[in-house]
Amino acid sequence: MKTLEWKDGKLVLIDQRKLPDSLEYFECRTYRDVIYAIKEMVVRGAPAIGVSAAFGVALAHLAGEDTARAADEIKASRPTAVNLFWAVDRAMNSESPLEEALRMYREDVETNMAIGRHGAGVIDDGDTILTHCNAGALACVDYGTALGVVRAARDQGKNITVICDETRPVGQGARLSVWEMQQEGIPVRLIADVAAGYLMQTGRIDKVIIGADRVATGGVANKIGSLMVALAAKRFEVPFYVAAPLSTFDRENSIYDVEIEERDPSEVLYYGGCRIAPQGTRAINPAFDIVPSDLITGIITENGIIDPL
Repeated sequence: MKTLEWKDGKLVLIDQRKLPDSLEYFECRTYRDVIYAIKEMVVRGAPAIGVSAAFGVALAHLAGEDTARAADEIKASRPTAVNLFWAVDRAMNSESPLEEALRMYREDVETNMAIGRHGAGVIDDGDTILTHCNAGALACVDYGTALGVVRAARDQGKNITVICDETRPVGQGARLSVWEMQQEGIPVRLIADVAAGYLMQTGRIDKVIIGADRVATGGVANKIGSLMVALAAKRFEVPFYVAAPLSTFDRENSIYDVEIEERDPSEVLYYGGCRIAPQGTRAINPAFDIVPSDLITGIITENGIIDPL
């Protein structure tokens, strides 16, 4: 399942806003289309955003537009995921942005499969694994990071079960991770976000594996709610792993210096198109939170499992 593809001079994305009800595609003919797709979460997940951004630079270059201006606009589309900045700079520093984007496209799948191979070693036969948000194929070009580890363990013949929390307010766990596991035939259960601590307390979760939008000194930034899961895992002695490519690493900054994106409050006030709060309610909607290093058992990368920064 390819989240994005380059076809006939266009970037074609799975429109993740439509899943799981329908599998539809969104065509990006200009770099501005790519910016829209990133901002509106047609495409999401740090690796997928990064590769899409590189194709955005390529579209600007092919159209004869000011690529430096386009690059700055693309970088401004979402501030927290470091892959976006890494990919844009890499495309800008190449002789051919399109060839560089295609190279990143191929590398992403190889990287994720390597993460899967290394991570599968921490999973035991019979494990039940909790994941937060969606760090699967839909967050990458293909295969996935956290769910790539699950796929690799399954392919080794291990009998595993996945628990996905719903991941409010946008529901990436309920809508996307559950759908991916169903497509793979991997046993999966859905829980409300507020149930994760109880399941750990009662011994029904063996490992937690999440992705990351940025890894930096002091911890990782990931989808809002990751911190609460990590705190419960620490309290109940459940190993907590982060699966992330090295392109997600920001070695120049503290994680506490990272800009945390705040999104439209309406995402909190509505769910599935239905208002769930009284008229006039004010909401706060941070898209990410920070998991400190001392709550992380290890970071699974394409080069192996390392200690947190």
